[in-house]
Amino acid sequence: MADIGTARIHGSVGDALAHDSARKHVTGEALYIDDLPEPARCLHLVAGGAARAHARVVEMDLAAVRKAPGVVCVLTAADIPGVNDISPIHAHDDPLLCAGEVMFWGQPLFCVAAETRAAAQAAVRLARTVYEDLPAILSIDAALAEKSYVLEDQRLTKGNAAAAIASAPRRLSGRFRHGGQDHFYLEGQVSLVVPSEDGDVHIFCSTQHPTEVQMNVAQVLDRPANAVTVEVRRMGGGFGGKESQATQWAALAALAALKTGRPAKFRLDRDDDMVMTGKRHDFIIDWQVGFDEDGRIQGIDFVQSARAGFSADLSGAIADRAMFHADNAYYFPHASILSHRCKTHTVSNTAFRGFGGPQGMLGIEEVIDAIARELGRDPLDIRQVNFYGTDERNMTPYHMTVEDNIIDELVRRLEESSNYRHRRLVIAAQNAASSIVKRGLALTPVKFGISFTTSFLNQAGALLHIYNDGSVHLNHGGTEMGQGLFQKVAQVVAAELQIDLDRIKISATHTGKVPNTSATAASSGSDMNGKAAQAAAIILKERLIDFAARHFNVPAADVAFLPNRIRAGAEEITFDALVKLAYLDRVSLSTTGFYKTPKIDYDRKTARGRPFYYFAYGAAVSEVAVDTLTGEYRVTRVDILHDVGRSLNPAIDLGQIEGGFIQGMGWLTSEELWWDEKGQLKTHAPSTYKIPTASDRPPDFRVQLQDFAENREDAIHRSKAVGEPPLMLAISVFRALSDAIASVADYRYLPELAAPATPERVLAAIDALRERDA
Repeated sequence: MADIGTARIHGSVGDALAHDSARKHVTGEALYIDDLPEPARCLHLVAGGAARAHARVVEMDLAAVRKAPGVVCVLTAADIPGVNDISPIHAHDDPLLCAGEVMFWGQPLFCVAAETRAAAQAAVRLARTVYEDLPAILSIDAALAEKSYVLEDQRLTKGNAAAAIASAPRRLSGRFRHGGQDHFYLEGQVSLVVPSEDGDVHIFCSTQHPTEVQMNVAQVLDRPANAVTVEVRRMGGGFGGKESQATQWAALAALAALKTGRPAKFRLDRDDDMVMTGKRHDFIIDWQVGFDEDGRIQGIDFVQSARAGFSADLSGAIADRAMFHADNAYYFPHASILSHRCKTHTVSNTAFRGFGGPQGMLGIEEVIDAIARELGRDPLDIRQVNFYGTDERNMTPYHMTVEDNIIDELVRRLEESSNYRHRRLVIAAQNAASSIVKRGLALTPVKFGISFTTSFLNQAGALLHIYNDGSVHLNHGGTEMGQGLFQKVAQVVAAELQIDLDRIKISATHTGKVPNTSATAASSGSDMNGKAAQAAAIILKERLIDFAARHFNVPAADVAFLPNRIRAGAEEITFDALVKLAYLDRVSLSTTGFYKTPKIDYDRKTARGRPFYYFAYGAAVSEVAVDTLTGEYRVTRVDILHDVGRSLNPAIDLGQIEGGFIQGMGWLTSEELWWDEKGQLKTHAPSTYKIPTASDRPPDFRVQLQDFAENREDAIHRSKAVGEPPLMLAISVFRALSDAIASVADYRYLPELAAPATPERVLAAIDALRERDA
């Protein structure tokens, strides 16, 4: 029989395809929560926030709020039938609504449900609250002075850092500060809740963690989890900000829906979103290092102090990951890393792309540059001499052996392709000749561990149906926030079943289809959900092979899946036709798939183990030009070589690398969070908080995927995660700015530059360096 169908399927693993919703994104056809048709009699919610950072509520008069036009109900902590707690780790320190003690400026005290959003907003302003002010801790420095922590300190140790530093030929110490970052997703926090019979609720929620929303809402409502269904087709960005902090708004909408019997919708406006939701943790990093005349580190001591905010949220795991990434790509013979998780009367900080990894890496890159300035060497030379190696130089401070190291080769290739050494000489000459515009160049590496550091989250499930016309319905526990996860997982299924991608229907994440999902976070979405979906596809494929063997009376070994068809011995049949025959023969064409990440083992008590399945690597060279009269600067060229293993979809991976880099660049340059002396966030809108724009993209931007090594571990199709690691490539921009500033004093000193490196901070660092050099 002649071949049936195409010679190759369209949309297999490795194909460079556009995002499955790309056209809908740009035409406005993609439906987000706020685009869904609102059910009849839908209520709209607005929260009333506290006007103190730390205080006791003496009186809260809501009489005028309740009487306001359009108001249907007003919710307070007293209206919660279950537990007044939405803590993601059940620390019981994160109330849904304040029950007496205000812990940060803007903390929700009550919630108004009205006929319109405008009516709810007007009513909120009618509340009258009397406070008894309490002492407020508003900074990391103050928290350290008061020993105010949300969790116990943690420490990683390897060898004897103090002795190694003391005996080293050279020693340095310093303190480095960097700020937080607002997620600034295009779609803010939003949930639409539709009540059902028996007190059940269906929640359409913009969340990275549907199961966590489900469980916490059930706890608030005093209902079992099976009474709460959470669904999300897509988010307009998440970046970690919707991993734990979507719960509050979903729970309030659910509470209003049950209390009134009417659908309820909660959409935060941008100002409320920025005030009431957490950020990336800001850090103070104190360090001491001992090193030899070649710049090789002998011993190192870090004290990392993170601002957690008023509650634990995910700060424990985030601070842990900052410790795990204090080494970045460098080997420490002796190390001590101490972590403080500081409690302040500010909004509770939360997950953000990189989840503590970027903060840890910033510290060691500051140390590397300090060593280079002390020795009068090119910082790249110091980086390369300290890279992880093999045998004796391959154990991390948490005692995990680095088995997949490619950083030295990757950096060497980027060094050559970017013409780094020649450009360094040219820039030095230009700086010597220019008294105003100074240029800087830096090459920095990335080694990023892939897996949830909370071990039980390393699991995923999938649901796969083949309908009797040959079309396929795919569902899994991952969520789509613009990163292309759904497309990649569909490509995995297409490759396994050998059918064209357009035969597969991508469906919304739904807790009623796949239960007990993990958050789409830790860069593990494609790894885990791809493996779970592949497992389901293999099960159905094996059932079809068994059926084809019986139907055509051939051994199962003689049945092969070919593009859009199956060959059984000498016979060929289309995929659709075989599925129809299997259905008529009562073969089950539906199954689930499950995956748990292997080899993960970490003991927090001993601070030893293997918290990561593998590492993703990358490196970037950034060049900047700085106006020393104003502190203003431009990023003029960026070269990136990044490791994604064997790419599932190169087009999507390149987009993630570019986007991650720009987001990281914003964090380190323009995105400044500022609270006043009362604890009120003043940078709470686009007018005062500056994210990068299209014009900030480097005019010369060269991004390549490394092609000399695949993933050594059995990750999905030997690919590697790409969500978070590229953000840290932007550290090269910060280091390039430091390099340009250092040229003011002929590169003899390390500039005192905190992040974000705003023009004001750059100018201050230049002035300080000139005074020091005078």
